[in-house]
Amino acid sequence: MCGIYGVLSLSGPSRHAQDLLRHMGSAIVHRGPDDEGAFAEGPMLLGMRRLSIIDVAGGHQPIAGEDGQVVVVCNGEIYNFEVLRRELEACGHRFATRSDTEVIVHGYEEYGDAFLGRLEGMFGLAVWDRRRRRLLVARDPLGIKPVYYHESAGQLAFASEAKALLRVPGIDARIDPAALAQYLSVGYVCAPNALFAGMKKLAPGHRLLVEDGRVDVRAYAARPPDVDAGRSEQSWIDALRSEMERAVREQMVSDVPIGAFLSGGLDSSAVVAYMSRHTEQPVRTYSIGFAGSSGAALYNELPHARAVADAFGTRHREILVQPDVAALLPQLLWHMDEPVADAAFITTYLVSKFAREDVTVILSGVGGDELFGGYRRYLDEHYRRSYQRIPRFLRRGLIDPVARRLPSDRHQRLLNELRLVKAFVLADALPFEDRYRRYMEVFGADERAALLNGDAPVDDCIARAFAASDSADPLRRLMDVDLATQMPEDLLMLTDKMSMAVSLECRVPLLDQRLVALAAQMPARFKVGGGDLKYAMKRALDGVLPPAILKREKRGFGAPIGAWFREELAPLVADLLSPDTVRRRGLLDPDAVARTIAEHEAQQADRTDHLLALVNLEIWARLYLDGASVDAVTADLKARLAA
Repeated sequence: MCGIYGVLSLSGPSRHAQDLLRHMGSAIVHRGPDDEGAFAEGPMLLGMRRLSIIDVAGGHQPIAGEDGQVVVVCNGEIYNFEVLRRELEACGHRFATRSDTEVIVHGYEEYGDAFLGRLEGMFGLAVWDRRRRRLLVARDPLGIKPVYYHESAGQLAFASEAKALLRVPGIDARIDPAALAQYLSVGYVCAPNALFAGMKKLAPGHRLLVEDGRVDVRAYAARPPDVDAGRSEQSWIDALRSEMERAVREQMVSDVPIGAFLSGGLDSSAVVAYMSRHTEQPVRTYSIGFAGSSGAALYNELPHARAVADAFGTRHREILVQPDVAALLPQLLWHMDEPVADAAFITTYLVSKFAREDVTVILSGVGGDELFGGYRRYLDEHYRRSYQRIPRFLRRGLIDPVARRLPSDRHQRLLNELRLVKAFVLADALPFEDRYRRYMEVFGADERAALLNGDAPVDDCIARAFAASDSADPLRRLMDVDLATQMPEDLLMLTDKMSMAVSLECRVPLLDQRLVALAAQMPARFKVGGGDLKYAMKRALDGVLPPAILKREKRGFGAPIGAWFREELAPLVADLLSPDTVRRRGLLDPDAVARTIAEHEAQQADRTDHLLALVNLEIWARLYLDGASVDAVTADLKARLAA
């Protein structure tokens, strides 16, 4: 696991000194505190920071081929590297290390750019072909590892994190208005956009090629396989059980201590169960719970995690926290590069920091919901068929008006159920794609227009994802959109940034590429069967997990941030989003922001995500647009909260 970065001059030798590589690397030293490497020749500056995982002693990067003409840096892990190594050795290639990164060098030498299709793993990589003066940069098919890039007159710069690019002369921290509108829409910025003007993110499964002074970006990953309607239910169950175990086993390869996040939910419990079958020592597991606000109890999954840990005899550790959010948010948003309206970034950081006390590699259950049907929104069509049987005049004349008046709060059990009912009822009359938007958008079109004082150009990544899905099955289309948007640009982005913030490698075995292909072939009716979320996955795990875990209600991996905003952090919200502060920042309308705060405080609507989006945006702006240090922003927030 590493951070990679580089600058290529598009016309002649590099105009930058090699010291620039150290400057870029120092911005992301947390991604690779164990080692540093650099290559500088002619137009190419190439660097990396390394977190040593496989071949700790011999895996120094950059890695070159036998004749030194191909040079590679890679952030991530190639899980099928041993198979590829044997294949390449049979072709006559000689390996100098045991590192998984070296298969990229010889794979490129043997197969050219087509080697990308042979890699199974998570990666952001760069290949410099010295003979052809050719740069290839690529991101893995699922988007587990990030790659940012910036093209300007005469140069192409890239890095694992945006903050490294900001160290390059001529690249400034300015906000992109279209990306801001997208952020307000979905709560994150979707590739190829970035919140920094002029900067881009390489989309999942895409590669960037620079040759003869031309920059070309396009997809390389194969389309998901078509649905296989001919297999029996039992065949799918057996295949899923086998592939989950294989994926977990293959991702346990490590020369350093390894553990697992454990929430007590289906996905993380499955990972722990299969890990326990393939190690002679107890699996190390880590869980987090919250104390303090009234919403903390609803997010406390420690008893469920403890039950799983007991069932599999893990070496279990848990932490109950009441975090100092004023001190935490500036640090985390600096690491994130771009803000997100997802409280899971706080939880992920805290449990990552806790686990890093013991291990260097962690396995996570991220991805199971998107692949196998774990979100409540996937039940929309199922419940809608029943709801549509109610006469329209009753739905529109009675139920709708009542639903609009229901209080909402995701941090109290009853009010959270009312929130879900309200969302379902109010979305019922909308077209299919718009119903999905009601579940997924933070600020809708009218709200964005109010915030931005009029229509703002927005790259509609949801519409793009729907257009790219050619499935006739509504449920499959929803999952396709999630896999293209929320999963890589929200969940995987925050997982990468928050684990790497503490130099912890996080692996996601449920997003193994062969397992993803299996999920793509499985008909949607086996994923959500008869109103039962994760139907096939539960069947596959019957006998693997305790019955109580299989029957557990779905709960997100978040934090009680909405309750904090209403209670402990209310003064902080009032200060960060005060009319004067918003007016000085000049990005949003103060009155529209004030309405959002008032609705949340009155529980008229749950505005947790909305407020988190706005608070994180302001703190991010202080760090990146104003250039204030993390310590300075933290001290200011703590002083204002104390006052």
